[in-house]
Amino acid sequence: MRKLNEFIWETHGIHAGTEQDHVKHGIDKLEDIIDKAIEAGNPSITFIIHSPRLTNFRYIAERETQVKFIRGNKSYLNYPKRIANLRKKYEGQINIKYGVELEWMGPDLGLQWSRSKIFQAEDADYVIGSVHFAPEGLPYDGSKEEAQELLKLRGSLEAYWDGYFNEMIQMIECFGDMIQIIGHIDLPKLNVDMPDAVVNFETSSHPLANKFRTLLELIADRNLSLDVNMAGKFKGVGVYPVQSILRRANELQIPVCVGTDTHHVKYYGLNYKESLEYIQEAGYENYVSYSKLIPENRTIFDDHDLKVKYTVLNKGIELLNQRLDETQRRIIPDFSFGGSFSEFVNIYRSATGMGEYNAIRIRKWGKSITVTDETPKNTKRIVNGLFSEHLDEPGVISSLFNTLASEGINVNTARLKSNNDGTAVAFLSIDNANGTVESAIEFIKGTDGGLFKELTYKEDAVLPNYYSKGVYLLEMDGVKLNLALSKKVILTKHNNAPGVLLILLSALASRNINIKDLRLGNLNNIGYSALVVNGDSNEIRNLLTKLGDQYYEANLIEFHSF
Repeated sequence: MRKLNEFIWETHGIHAGTEQDHVKHGIDKLEDIIDKAIEAGNPSITFIIHSPRLTNFRYIAERETQVKFIRGNKSYLNYPKRIANLRKKYEGQINIKYGVELEWMGPDLGLQWSRSKIFQAEDADYVIGSVHFAPEGLPYDGSKEEAQELLKLRGSLEAYWDGYFNEMIQMIECFGDMIQIIGHIDLPKLNVDMPDAVVNFETSSHPLANKFRTLLELIADRNLSLDVNMAGKFKGVGVYPVQSILRRANELQIPVCVGTDTHHVKYYGLNYKESLEYIQEAGYENYVSYSKLIPENRTIFDDHDLKVKYTVLNKGIELLNQRLDETQRRIIPDFSFGGSFSEFVNIYRSATGMGEYNAIRIRKWGKSITVTDETPKNTKRIVNGLFSEHLDEPGVISSLFNTLASEGINVNTARLKSNNDGTAVAFLSIDNANGTVESAIEFIKGTDGGLFKELTYKEDAVLPNYYSKGVYLLEMDGVKLNLALSKKVILTKHNNAPGVLLILLSALASRNINIKDLRLGNLNNIGYSALVVNGDSNEIRNLLTKLGDQYYEANLIEFHSF
């Protein structure tokens, strides 16, 4: 039997750092928990905070304070800045994620309130949508007495759960665009029994069973994930959700997230392995976590090679999703796997195979990305081109393209490699006659000669690869690029004509942004480029919006997954 991981990439992680709110909901110091995670050797830690609630929605303990406060507002507003500071403090030691548990409080003022809180939760890695309170103002996860009061108001156990499911469905319909995950879907079992119609929802003809089946299908159709939450086990009512719900979720291909939902540092790390055993029992071999709202696939198995493959998969998902708008990102992509990644075909049921092609192709909305961790082989392709050895600084590559464009020369493919000593080499393959290129070279030597140690035109030369180990972007929309991925990558799709790429290169040079690697490709009159860059992300994004109609796409890709 394959060994399971001892660690999980949580979503519904530890509630902490709410400072001195009137109700102490997870007040342990964030630093103390991070130190404990580092000591345990964990690669990541996930914090979560509740969005503040309207004053009408309060637990008994909150009412007894006799203070009409907006719970957690100060802590909530400060949270993104505190997380950002902690990421800087612990950079290189641990990956710090944070999420928001968004409170559903109805479709009127509660909905507007929740939307306002999303804007205040900048840079959250994910948002969980949860129903804790009934419209009657009573909580589902409060005291037994409050649950009995709500049960009496609704008149029956079936009506109690029917109301909860109605609120879940209403939440998804109203702000399914703001959330990634559905929180603890069978939460009411904490204080009341599950009626037979819910226990046997798979086969029951009861209207309540049908409503619950509809709820699960809605989650699948909206491409949301399901929270597998260990807090219920800790509270003595079993994991949220029960196995029958989790099995149906798997049949519907609903991704699951795992988390402990703990509120105290002493419980940090509890039930990690048990959570993986639980989802495996329902048929899952992987789960998802999130970075910057983008899903990351995680294996349940303690298998180094498999973890590496999932890392490659996650890089590809990030590449594709950051080419798309927020609505398109929510759609689960289609996958194709080949070579050493072929075992994924059995894990992802709708996936297709690619034979011996050792790569992962991820596609949706007519766009695709192909990635691999195999170092590309040298094709020894014979081309005519311009070889350059030059200073590794902003503006040099722009100078090359500028001069070639002045002679009407289009660059077909490019190879660039930093020597990490202040110099770099490049090879640009071109089609033009020797004389025109020689004119361009003479022009560069006369204007920017100090930047270049060597600059020569070569005919029938072997196109160099300059490849080393890493994760590679092999193709964009089927066009070969073979770029080794780094922290910041620009991807463009543009009109394939002389001078078009110069627009981008000149824009980058104008803001002192250096190009560390560059790959070009084309399909008929469409050009593609992939660039590794160093520079301020906000500056780069601003530039990419100003390139003009010749650019059909221009995206800065920043990697957050591990």
